[in-house]
Amino acid sequence: MGLKEKFGIVVSTKMQKTIVVLVENKFRHPRYAKTMVKTKRYLVHDEDNAAKLGDKIVIIQTRPLSKNKSWKLERILLNSNAESI
Repeated sequence: MGLKEKFGIVVSTKMQKTIVVLVENKFRHPRYAKTMVKTKRYLVHDEDNAAKLGDKIVIIQTRPLSKNKSWKLERILLNSNAESI
């Protein structure tokens, strides 16, 4: 079984070696066929503190690193300026 991979945007970098990533999931409602968006925030391990606020990144699932953290930063897709947010 392969590792799960998600794409998201960094919304907080206030912790040491941990970032908060917002992941959007689009789906069609089974009854009303409306396209809906669910968002979820993940605590992600960032060993080198490389990600900045607003970056678009890829995260992968890993073993539990703490009570709420079981994802780690795989790579940064697009850098963003923190002033533009």
